[in-house]
Amino acid sequence: MSANRREFLRNGVLALGAAATGAGAASLARAQGGASTGGKVTALTVEGKLVEVDAPEGQTPARALGPGDPELRKGIPGRKFIMVIDLAKCDGCGECINSCSKMHFIPPDRQWIKVLRMQDSENAAPYFFPQPCYHCDNPPCTKVCPVDATFKREDGIVLIDNERCVGCRFCMAACPYQARSFNWGHPNDPAEALAQPYSPEYGYPRKTGTVEKCDFCPDMARQGKLPACVTGCPMGAIYYGDQNEDAVTNSLGKTQPLSRLLRDRAGYRQMEELGTEPRVYYLPPVNRQYPAPDETAKEG
Repeated sequence: MSANRREFLRNGVLALGAAATGAGAASLARAQGGASTGGKVTALTVEGKLVEVDAPEGQTPARALGPGDPELRKGIPGRKFIMVIDLAKCDGCGECINSCSKMHFIPPDRQWIKVLRMQDSENAAPYFFPQPCYHCDNPPCTKVCPVDATFKREDGIVLIDNERCVGCRFCMAACPYQARSFNWGHPNDPAEALAQPYSPEYGYPRKTGTVEKCDFCPDMARQGKLPACVTGCPMGAIYYGDQNEDAVTNSLGKTQPLSRLLRDRAGYRQMEELGTEPRVYYLPPVNRQYPAPDETAKEG
């Protein structure tokens, strides 16, 4: 087992590639030094199931970082988070939206992930198209921010620091995917949100006159958990993982080698010609696993 994989399992962040190494989940903590701390990490068994195991000593899951933490802008060391959405599996149920909104206390007037109804031509069947922020590797949004409020991390995630944001909305104008929303009125966050210290890693409590968007759930990744949209999808249409480990997994516990999945299923990125280099890939809606949406269905 390589040193890189050992570190991956030790940190307990989306241990999705363990099956490929033949390591059993029950032995993951023991292999890294023994004593349990009472914390938990997520690991994948050789049977392909995600399970919770004791974190080894000194490796309890970290909490989300505050805006003043110097590690916030670096991201989780050694990780390169990525998402794959299988359009053949998406049935347009919107559970990814509901799960995301519930986790992030998102107001009803906005969505961090949209589900659009698409039809490529009159002769083609319509299909559903989930659209989160793409966390681009060449993000135009970060280049236009005059106060460095939005930034790209080494782990691939693009975040917004609302303690810096001045509400100019240059980033919203620069984003070709319309992934960002603006807090026009006084935020009406529930008590659960207000009780938390603000962190750009989960985006609340909100501030009037600031921008927000999908954050790829880095606070969940630090706990070894999948994003809300992934776990909320009953079809297993959304995969998430670490590009460095070449592995992604979905809500059904199915783990796939990333490179093979994109190669065999002709994975692509939206509007690649723009040069933004999104970190969200799509698998075409071929060999659909459910009936095509009704022609009279409303757009998501």
